[in-house]
Amino acid sequence: MSRITGIWVALVTPFHAGEIDFPALRDLVGRLLADEVAGFVVCGSTGEAAALSRQEQLAVLDAVLQWVEPQRVIMGLAGNNLDELLDFQQHVQQRPLAGVLVPAPYYIRPSQQGLEVFFQRVADAARLPVVLYDIPYRSGVRIERETLRRIVRHPRIVAIKDCAGDPETTMALIADDHVDVLTGEDTQIFSTLCLGGSGAISASAHVRADLFVRLHRQVETGDLNAARRTFFLLLPWIQAAFAEANPAAVKEALAQQGMIRDELREPMQTCGALTRERIRVVLEALLD
Repeated sequence: MSRITGIWVALVTPFHAGEIDFPALRDLVGRLLADEVAGFVVCGSTGEAAALSRQEQLAVLDAVLQWVEPQRVIMGLAGNNLDELLDFQQHVQQRPLAGVLVPAPYYIRPSQQGLEVFFQRVADAARLPVVLYDIPYRSGVRIERETLRRIVRHPRIVAIKDCAGDPETTMALIADDHVDVLTGEDTQIFSTLCLGGSGAISASAHVRADLFVRLHRQVETGDLNAARRTFFLLLPWIQAAFAEANPAAVKEALAQQGMIRDELREPMQTCGALTRERIRVVLEALLD
């Protein structure tokens, strides 16, 4: 089984005057590579993929592949029209990648049997490893625990981004040991790692990625007291990073550091004044 472990950054898509800001994207990726993150998830929800055309998504992917080894890049693959999704999957799979990140089809709320069929069709068509993205508050449908445990037995499904908020399901998946379990809820990074999870796909790791990497390594080496201290150092920022709809706060924090412009695609909006000040105070302490 392909292993997907460590701290993966759910990468934002920088914009300038409504267009993708590729120079800012290059600089951001370079800084995160210097902090030794495991890899990047491109065009996920943090990357505002829903506001990008398919052509723009592929352009972002191809740009990142100029700067990052393919085995450190995962591409988001989301949609509720299965035929169109499978067609886009074939375009994505022309690139050598670590995998594709696939959530349940949004809005249509299929049955549990329908969810099994959906993921089986995607996995059967996969020439790349598949990371299942379990995020019911975005997809609108909960994958029940036993359904999920059956789905991840497919040999092409190698990992799960766990955002369901159900600790018992998280523990069951880790105990089953069929897939790598990476948390997508950043406040759960420490607890998931301590339970035996493989890592995280994190939006907040855009800021002080070096500390997120340190946290993972500390847990790996069994230095839990140090890992706990690192986590609580990061926690005020992690909480601030989701004070408004993601990725508004992450982009605000990066803009305050001069890394990107504070710009999102409508209907997403930039942070309000109170959140901007909260982020300024948190960053002042964290970056000191």
